[in-house]
Amino acid sequence: MADIIQLLPDHVANQIAAGEVVQRPSSVVKELLENAIDAKATSIKLIIKDGGKTLIQVIDNGIGMSTTDARLSFERHATSKIRFAEDLFHLNTKGFRGEALASIAAIAHVEMSTNQADVDVGTQIKIEGSTIISQEAIVTPKGTSIAVKNLFYNIPARRNFLKSDQVELRHIIDEFQRVALAHADIHFEMYHNGNEIFNLPLANLRQRIVRVFGPKTNERLVPVEEHTEVVKISGFIGKPAFAKKSRGEQFFFVNNRFIKSPYLHHAIINAYEGLIKEQTYPSYFLYFEVDTASIDINIHPTKTEIKFDDEHTLYAILRSSVKHSLGQFSISPVLDFDRDKNLDTPYAYAQKEVQTPTIQVDANFNPFHGEKQTVSPGMKTSFRKEKSTNWESLYTGLKADEEETGFNEIEVESAEVSGNLFESDIHEDKITRTTYQIHRKYIVAAIKSGMVVIDQYKAHQRVLYEQFLKNITVKEALSQQLLFPLVLNYSVADMALIKELSETLSHTGFAFSKIEDEALEITGIPMNVAESEVSIILEQLLVDFQDGIPDSGFSQVDLLSKTLSKTLAVKPGELMNTGAQEALVNDLFACTEPELSPFNRPTYTTITVEELDKRFL
Repeated sequence: MADIIQLLPDHVANQIAAGEVVQRPSSVVKELLENAIDAKATSIKLIIKDGGKTLIQVIDNGIGMSTTDARLSFERHATSKIRFAEDLFHLNTKGFRGEALASIAAIAHVEMSTNQADVDVGTQIKIEGSTIISQEAIVTPKGTSIAVKNLFYNIPARRNFLKSDQVELRHIIDEFQRVALAHADIHFEMYHNGNEIFNLPLANLRQRIVRVFGPKTNERLVPVEEHTEVVKISGFIGKPAFAKKSRGEQFFFVNNRFIKSPYLHHAIINAYEGLIKEQTYPSYFLYFEVDTASIDINIHPTKTEIKFDDEHTLYAILRSSVKHSLGQFSISPVLDFDRDKNLDTPYAYAQKEVQTPTIQVDANFNPFHGEKQTVSPGMKTSFRKEKSTNWESLYTGLKADEEETGFNEIEVESAEVSGNLFESDIHEDKITRTTYQIHRKYIVAAIKSGMVVIDQYKAHQRVLYEQFLKNITVKEALSQQLLFPLVLNYSVADMALIKELSETLSHTGFAFSKIEDEALEITGIPMNVAESEVSIILEQLLVDFQDGIPDSGFSQVDLLSKTLSKTLAVKPGELMNTGAQEALVNDLFACTEPELSPFNRPTYTTITVEELDKRFL
């Protein structure tokens, strides 16, 4: 039998490796940014076009590469970060496997220009699908510029699986934020289709967080600081009042490397127990410094997961550190009933010196000013106030009123009886109610065959869903104008999503006067929406659309209508009067599909008279 095992060609092996390293444009951004940081750059610029599908370019002012290094950097397993196997347990750099550039060059058009500080002439290399097109000497500034064009041009199936430009941009922004937050001592810039998205100058950690997530973030941060022999923890956590339904602002960094850890995330949630609502997540930006020998970074292809030697100890330290910060800055409640909150010293004044108060005396102050002074013959001084004249006029008419008024003229207003504790069925001819609410959750109504039990939450979802579908399709939704514009602040990534949904939202009744990078100004809202519910609706929209906006128009409208109906529907536990109950029943059975909610759950069930009779046999 002939031999059937053979070595794969290099370009095929590189394309297979690219499937692990390069999943989407954001993967390329991550690898290139990390290479720029490893090159000791102090300024990094990221340029994106069409969500990274057309162009991804990273320009840095790092140490650059020689002509030989520039050529070897595109070979598989070629790296300057490690020499021996033992180096894998003492990693202080980002990329170390030497597969990134080789994998990227296998599935895109790559152009790299690099130069070192002490060399007058640099090197430019052009590669297409692992094939070197040209390598020549050029004049270029110190540092490296890598441009990745036409990603997945030779793998159409992978390119077809990419999402819309806006969705891919959101993933790129996520990777950019992770790298920028880990290195506040580096100047970062980001541009998309010629528009500036981020410009982050050198700053401390708090300033970097505020610049990335908006100025309103500053008042929500609580510092965390804990130094032990096992780990050093620093950073910030968010106040419980600002917990969100989405998980967009949760960051762990280990030795300046972003990681994902459900185990450590559980420690944070445990520390917030009793302070935040269910299904909400607090913000946190926490940085760990641990011994490089106590962690294993090389357990995941994207290097976003780390294996710790002693996770249980780290869990306990993290949980207690967060609890300590919440208690130290009076975020969590304290069981001290005799404690006066007015005596607490704000933590902003904890390190300030105490200033001795000064006493000022008014030498011209005379407490007897305006009094008449008389001097007796015995040289003793006494003071006498002038008696008020016309004092009798103060009591004029009182006696006459008392004589004319008698108790027989006083009328007492009878209290109106608001209702009885138990409903009375004595006078059946006066009872006009046709619906009843049970446990503030279900509505019961009589029908010819028996009775119908309606779930008020799911039924209202169906009613609102069809109303929003009609309003968006016909584009005739009514809007109530606000007396004062409502201004809300969001991150750059969230604002990009709201911008894309703004036109569809306007068909539901929303009116926007300003949509900037971090601020949203609303001048009108739908008729059945309260002003206090606007932020809740938009937050739920961001959660539902965080995986991307559907490409088709109907899918986008359908998902938007579902989100609005779910947020605005009457919740279980809310009391409904008789008119509201009857209106909901009538609106439900006027819908095209009253049997199911927008999420395919039954809205009502019927019980016939025969079924009731059987229960009494």
